[in-house]
Amino acid sequence: MNRWKVFCNVDLTLKEDALKELDKIADVSYFPAKQEVLLENIRDFDAYFASGYVQMNKEVLDYAKNLKVIATPGTGTDHIDVTYAMGKNIDVLHLAKEIELLNGFTATAEQAWALLLSCIRKLPAAFDCAKNGYWARERFTGIQLYKKTLGIIGLGRLGTMMASFGNGFNMNVIGCDIVEKNIKGVKQVSLEELLKSSDVITVHIHLTDENKKFISSELFHKMKKGVVLINTSRGAIIDEDALLENLHSGHVSAAGLDVIHGEWDKNLYDHPLIKYAREHDNLVISPHIAGATVESIIGARVFIAKKLAEYIIQRGN
Repeated sequence: MNRWKVFCNVDLTLKEDALKELDKIADVSYFPAKQEVLLENIRDFDAYFASGYVQMNKEVLDYAKNLKVIATPGTGTDHIDVTYAMGKNIDVLHLAKEIELLNGFTATAEQAWALLLSCIRKLPAAFDCAKNGYWARERFTGIQLYKKTLGIIGLGRLGTMMASFGNGFNMNVIGCDIVEKNIKGVKQVSLEELLKSSDVITVHIHLTDENKKFISSELFHKMKKGVVLINTSRGAIIDEDALLENLHSGHVSAAGLDVIHGEWDKNLYDHPLIKYAREHDNLVISPHIAGATVESIIGARVFIAKKLAEYIIQRGN
């Protein structure tokens, strides 16, 4: 079997033998995760080990004349034009259906809960004051979660983890999903009921063409006044203009986001949500770090490297 050429945009230095199986059968070349570097160098490679920081779009796919497979060490594929890739007979490997592996990754749910606590206790703003010697206790009066209602949109792996956290904080936990679920400590309700009843809403659904801007202006108006909104899924799931409007009005008392739409843009400083967060205390944003723990990063990258190696072996036979 001829050795494949693998273009790698992923840092695997956290685990020295991460590419052990792949190195046996392929020649792996590392490149910085930059859009222009990907476009300039991908042409002659057989496989692409993808980073979420760059877009594998139509322009790049058209240039990648030899590409046969894209492997991405995550569950989301919004950085890849999957439909166009498949139309060019390029396969896409990801982790969305690797349930056994993903059940051991709690990082994203933990980050969602951290964002929730940061919102209700105003921790980022309080820390800014404290480190400047301003001991403003009265300014940062928060709320407690005890007996509040936690509404979970999407009762999959992460939604189920969030439910257990909510139960641990003695919250009333409700959830909605397109599939009937039986989860201990969770009352499954309609979306309408969830929106009007929840003090906190946390979003755990995959981004698809159908649910872009799923959390729309209409849905915001159906939420309880003063709701807290948490999103660690994908930025495009929320209508960000509508979110800003509701943050300004106070209808949404606070939001915690680990994702925003267009987070791969070069000029994020002027992104509307980031501009708002610089001037207001009721929006907390982290830079898509929910899955960024040593355990989840190593586990995901090693797994997808092995999966890519298996794919190359199968294609070579």
